[in-house]
Amino acid sequence: MTQPLICLAYFSGRGHTARLAGHIADGMSEGVPRLVDVTTVADADWQALDRADAIVFGAPTYMGSTAARFDLFLEEASSRWDTQHWADKLAAGFTVATHAAGDKLAALIRLSVYAAQMGMVWVGQTEIGAPVRKDKPGINRDGCWLGLSATASRDKTLLIDPDDAETARRFGARIETAARRWGAGR
Repeated sequence: MTQPLICLAYFSGRGHTARLAGHIADGMSEGVPRLVDVTTVADADWQALDRADAIVFGAPTYMGSTAARFDLFLEEASSRWDTQHWADKLAAGFTVATHAAGDKLAALIRLSVYAAQMGMVWVGQTEIGAPVRKDKPGINRDGCWLGLSATASRDKTLLIDPDDAETARRFGARIETAARRWGAGR
């Protein structure tokens, strides 16, 4: 079996989402992920998305939903809906917001509904951290299972705090494992 192709299609307003995408990619094997900034998507990126075994959608949560610039990408990609070109691909999602709650779940719901409409199979978060698993302090500290949820770091040199960065790496590894398990990359 060859390595799966996993595309991380994201929009980043102030750099947080791009950094989070990088941490997710760090959790995957070399050569597996392809980062696609939706503000500069080119023909080669569309071809990669169409060939991908899994697409991971990422956008910051602005005012209770995904950022409008990311929504433009989703509208462009919806041209694949009537042919169900992305049907049976794996999908996952991630978001980041200023506040710990930040209505990030609404953004993840938006992404998962979009994936369902495209006929994709959603992969959620599995990491259980503290307080349930005291040996994993800081892991999945938002307790979000639909996808990856992070809080923007107050340290603007980091953008993403170490606990959320580690949760992102683990999420990346989960997505790659799911792609391999369900026969992607054949």
